[in-house]
Amino acid sequence: MAGVTIYQVAQEAGVSPSTVSNLLNGRTGKMLPETRSRVESAIRRLGYRPNRAAQQLRTGRIQMLGLIVPSVANPFWGTFARHLEAAALAEGFYMLLCNSERDPERERRYVEELWGDGIGGVVLCSSLPSLDHVKPTVEAGLGLVAFDRTAQPGDPHRAVNIGTDNVLGMRLATEHLLALGHTRLAFVSGSIGSVNRAERYSGFRQALDTAGLPRAAGLVWSGADTVDFDDRDAAELGRVAALEILSAPRPPTAIAAINDMCALGVIAGAREAGLVVGRDVSVTGYDDIMLAGMAMPTLTTVRQPVEEMAATAFARLRQVMDGVGETGQSILHRPTLVVRDSTSAPAMSPVT
Repeated sequence: MAGVTIYQVAQEAGVSPSTVSNLLNGRTGKMLPETRSRVESAIRRLGYRPNRAAQQLRTGRIQMLGLIVPSVANPFWGTFARHLEAAALAEGFYMLLCNSERDPERERRYVEELWGDGIGGVVLCSSLPSLDHVKPTVEAGLGLVAFDRTAQPGDPHRAVNIGTDNVLGMRLATEHLLALGHTRLAFVSGSIGSVNRAERYSGFRQALDTAGLPRAAGLVWSGADTVDFDDRDAAELGRVAALEILSAPRPPTAIAAINDMCALGVIAGAREAGLVVGRDVSVTGYDDIMLAGMAMPTLTTVRQPVEEMAATAFARLRQVMDGVGETGQSILHRPTLVVRDSTSAPAMSPVT
């Protein structure tokens, strides 16, 4: 039905036009669930589509948010995007998805274009140490939630950081390996240049230090001279890392990978080296993507509460855009360890 107005929607739903307007603009905090349901049903029946241009003229902004992820090649980001979009749609917002490959210049252009197109809030997921490249746009009024990152010195004061406790998460994985009896562990990450990776490495080191193991017990493989790393190449990085470190004279008996995609590559590399994961070498991941429970063997990993984190990200973004709530803070969700078949006690005591 073309040309439907909010007045027709209001008449169909038995409410006032202002009630329809409140729903379309996300002002549903004081709206009864039954009223909201009637209005949403009327919108669907009549095929009403809001006039975005008119909305932007009235408010300066549109009911849309931006999501910038490193790459949806990593299933974790696809899952996060799905949950964030669901939270946004429930409040009458739509979402635009951008892939940045953790390139600051690409992120800057995306942020400026989104702001220029009338989008008032962005969830940025690169976890880069500095937000200087987007700071001018944030200071101009853009609402920003930095995801999978803790607050850093020099961040825009209006930004909110949301994620899991990455230090704790990697400690849980490493302590699990230590409890099984492993004393020679490797950490495979690719570049440790992002905030989340640096925090996960810190958790790995803390667990070894608490166990009283010497620093030499922790092998760190970054692949800087072997293979470029981004979210598209995580599995290949893990495969290359496994082949290299497992062929060393004193190979580790356990490998803690920076994320699940990297861990799946480690499993492939170990198999290529003629080893059985879960018997000859133990492997842990981080994220608990869907593939973790389907791998052979199934992957022991650290689960991030993605749906809860996405809901928090959207709620805090709305607050920042509305100028309410605390900013400049870090909100951390608690990760949990999921033990599966890829970890076991070492087949034999490593040579020391």
